[in-house]
Amino acid sequence: MRKPRLLFVSNLFPDRAEPYRGLDNVTILHRLSRDYDIRAISPRPTLFGSPKREPRDLDQIFEPVYLPVRYVPKLGSLFNHHLMAQALGRELHSLCQKWDFDVVLSSWIYPDSCAVLSLVKDRPVISIAQGSDVHQYLKMPLRRSVILRSMAKASGIITRSGELSRLLAEAGLDRTKLHPVYNGIDFEMFRPGVKSDARAALQLPSSAPVILFVGNFYAIKNPLLLIHAHAQIAGTHLVMVGGGPLEAEARKLAQELGSIDRITFAGRRKAAEVAQYMQAADVLALPSQNEGVPNVILEAFASALPVVASRVGGIPEVHHADFLGHLVSPVGNLTSLVDSLRQTLSQPTNREAIRQHALQFSWERATEQYDAILKNALA
Repeated sequence: MRKPRLLFVSNLFPDRAEPYRGLDNVTILHRLSRDYDIRAISPRPTLFGSPKREPRDLDQIFEPVYLPVRYVPKLGSLFNHHLMAQALGRELHSLCQKWDFDVVLSSWIYPDSCAVLSLVKDRPVISIAQGSDVHQYLKMPLRRSVILRSMAKASGIITRSGELSRLLAEAGLDRTKLHPVYNGIDFEMFRPGVKSDARAALQLPSSAPVILFVGNFYAIKNPLLLIHAHAQIAGTHLVMVGGGPLEAEARKLAQELGSIDRITFAGRRKAAEVAQYMQAADVLALPSQNEGVPNVILEAFASALPVVASRVGGIPEVHHADFLGHLVSPVGNLTSLVDSLRQTLSQPTNREAIRQHALQFSWERATEQYDAILKNALA
């Protein structure tokens, strides 16, 4: 008896140029591949053209197709899913000639899943809601209409947090189709370490409390607010891992505030390097305006690192005890962020309790939940 054939469709799938793009998705696929025969199509929205993309070596088993798709920013909300459906339709027809699938798993609800659901009508489709595709897109009337009309046809919708399920249910989708599933953690990579060794390796101050930020330098992540907060906490060192459009402004602000000498702008780093920064730090700070359940928080917990984060999205679902750090409310409030960081840095850290809390977020558990949802749809 052959394995069920699963087709994965999403722009969130890695390639050699972007090896960490959609890493949570491909991690699940590798684990599901024990019981499913899997192929992948990664439509990549573009306005004019798209570079040739190649899969990572370990992902070649999925025979991924990187499909350039016309996409019009902002003004295209009414028809971008149609443009994607046109491109996907041709690729699906070609694929079905040699490998007909039993079920589709599609990540990112607009336009990816909306396009898939307009094409696949005789087999189950499971969609994955990541975060911003709910938080932001439901506030956009045109996209909201397309999303709700399309998602009603899905056999199931996996959400990265309970909060995302709640928002979709309140918008009118069938609650019985909504399945919150948290991502897992690589516990071998993200684990407690010797702080002094990590700091020496990273050339960080040996004694100053270290505040760590990991994320993109986007307005929604509030990196500038963190720089303001850090400037008010004397004697601390701030490490900012990541990059993006606000990085130059962040450096300029630190210079103006006189704190530039107490900040390390580390740039984008590989996962193993992020894990080492977590071993060196005293607290992870994530003052975002909005989030689902960020992997970086779970990875910090696995590293026995307390977290100061905004009380938004699905964060309170996994950060619900004082020994884990503090949640900032109201969101974006500088005084509250400063107070939360000071409190967390001043209180003893129960590293063992934080690590034990993290162990529930395993990839094995997540894979079992995905498998149950897929089998239920196939049945």
